[in-house]
This record gives sequence, C-alpha cells and structure tokens, in this order.
Amino acid sequence: MLPTPAQLASGIPLGIRTSTLVADTRRQIIDILTGVDRRLLVVCGPCSLHDPNAAIDYAQRLQLIAEVFTDDLLVVMRAYVEKPRTSLGWRGMVADPGLIGTGELRNGLVLARATLLGILREGMPTATEFVDPTVAAYLHDTVCWGAIGARTVESPTHRQLAATLSMPIGFKNRLDGAIPPAINAAVTAGTEDHVLALDSTGTPRNRLAAGNPCPHLVLRGGESGPNYAPSIVTGVAEQMREHGLPALPVVDAAHGNSHKDPGQQQVVLAELAGLIEDPAYPVAGVMIESNIVGGRQDVDPGLPHALVYGQSITDACIGLDDTRPLLTRLAQASLRRHLQIKARARRNQTDRRSTRAAVPSRRGDSTGPDSVGITAVPSCAR
Repeated sequence: MLPTPAQLASGIPLGIRTSTLVADTRRQIIDILTGVDRRLLVVCGPCSLHDPNAAIDYAQRLQLIAEVFTDDLLVVMRAYVEKPRTSLGWRGMVADPGLIGTGELRNGLVLARATLLGILREGMPTATEFVDPTVAAYLHDTVCWGAIGARTVESPTHRQLAATLSMPIGFKNRLDGAIPPAINAAVTAGTEDHVLALDSTGTPRNRLAAGNPCPHLVLRGGESGPNYAPSIVTGVAEQMREHGLPALPVVDAAHGNSHKDPGQQQVVLAELAGLIEDPAYPVAGVMIESNIVGGRQDVDPGLPHALVYGQSITDACIGLDDTRPLLTRLAQASLRRHLQIKARARRNQTDRRSTRAAVPSRRGDSTGPDSVGITAVPSCAR
C-alpha cells in the first residue's frame, strides 16, 4: 500500500522555516518573471537526482555560491526526481530509487520528499518538472518553481495539473522546437477550470482550479535548432503579451540550445550573459544543468552503487567548478542591465525636464506674458 499524500506529508513534514522559504521564493520568482524584481532567475542543478546525499551536498555547495550573488541573481536548485522518456530508460528517483528497475514507488516517494526537504533545509529553493500528476499531489508543497516539459506540453492533463499548482510553472517548447503549443499551454493553465484531482487523502475530487499564478515559457531549443537569438526571444515575449501573459520567458541553456553538450552549454551561457546585459533582450531567467562532477555515466544494473559520486546518470552536466564563474558572469550581466535601465530612466527624466523648461507659458491671446493656456508638450519616447 502506498501512503496518501497527507500521510507522507505528516511523516516528512515541511516545517515552518522551509514552508516560509517555499512561499517567499515563489513570490520572488513571480516578481522576477513579471519585471517587479530586477534580478535574474537562475534554475541550476543536476539533470536528475539519483543520490540523496550527493543532492544535498550539491545544495550546500550551491548555496555558498548563490549567497554571494543575492543582489543580482535568485538561484533555485534544479531538483528533478521524475524523468520523462521519449522511449525506455530510467524514470527517476520516484519510480526507481534503487536504480535496478524494481518499481519501489513507496520508497521512491519517501526518498524524493525527504531529498527535496533536505535541499530546502540547506536554504536552497527547489525546482522540478512535474511528470506524473499523481506524484505532484505528494511533492507540490516542497517545490518553488515547476516545469512542464517538452514531451508533455500539449497534454491536457498536464495543463490542468498546472492550473491547480500554486508555484509559477514554465512550459517548454516542443521537442521539434515549436513554440505555439507552449503558449497555448500557458494560456490554458492560467485559466480557472474544473479539473479532476487528488486531494490530500488520495480521493479524486472535482476541483475548481484557480489557474496557475504565473504561467510562462521556457525556450529549450529543439530539432529545428537553438531558440535564444534576440529576434526569436523578442517575438516570443510579444506573443506572450498578446495572449495576456505578463511574464517574460526563461532560456534553458542545455538540451536543444546546446545539443546536450556541457561544453557547448558553457558557450551558450557566455552568449546569454552578453545578451542579458541589453535591457532590450526580454528574458527573466536561465536554466543550467550542473552537478558536482561534470559529464555523465551509465548505470550498471548489476552494480548500481558503483557510480562516480556527484555525476549525472542522465544528461551530461557542467561541473560545479565551472558553474561558479558562469554564475559570476550572469550576475555581472544582471547588474549591468539594471544600471543601463537606471541610466536610461535618468536620461529620459532629464529630457522631459529640458523639454518642459523650453516651452514658454502662454495666456489669453498668447501675445503677451499675461495670457492663459498651456502649450501641449509631446510625450518623450521611451
């Protein structure tokens, strides 16, 4: 028998400090996505979690790095405990915690919740992809930012799931690179709807979903190539506004944007940092696949524990030693963007004052100093 969501939460409770971290981070992410908070969102961490000790170790190390950049970056740890599959393969910590295909779902749920809670206790906010809507009922309260992936972005079930979730959800473009399905998904998920969902006792309910508080897009590249070029990103941001989505997109530096090559991912991140310095580049955040040890490894079914500590068993990642300078560069880009925006605002304010001062006041018949009326001043371009 599997525990109900309420039973699992009771056995592995969130606690006041960690629940406050989750709630505060969700609000901060929404503020960044909508331009209220000037920082850059960075979702950074392993492609997937398979070793709880290594995951929490990574969280500790990432937290020490992230706290240096809190003025310019909001760093959230990528903590994926489910993995979608195009075909066969390891489906993540929840489905196969022992890495041997025995389907120990009870242990997987316990291990996943405990790992996410352990990361939060290190002061590191969490991000994950929601793959199985049933699993979401067990873990949603431990997640600060969520994603609906490229393989499920057109699924009505996942759009309905996102409408029930209270953290901001990013929708990835389709595997082939198509962006309209992600926009449609974000619009749908942000709309109030009646959905079939499990309550905390595991009972199916007809639930009125309020709609996701901040649905947005994640540009992850695709079979058609990378999609972080300024012309593409600007077009996506305009389409989002036209569909009533106030949030800016996030760019995933891995996957289709770097062909799953960690070396190329570093190149992409360097390019993104340069682009982000320009206030005209409408991006709210980036995603990075990073781990303690760079690269990846295969699991030997006969020796599941004979693995390199802190190295991915799914997509290859950037090592943590290479991650810090990339975060430094992104923080610099975020600050420079902010300074450019402030400088532009000061120039505009000065121009407006100069224009007003140059326009003479006219009264009466406008022929003398005692005439009445004000000459209209054209508004300044912004």
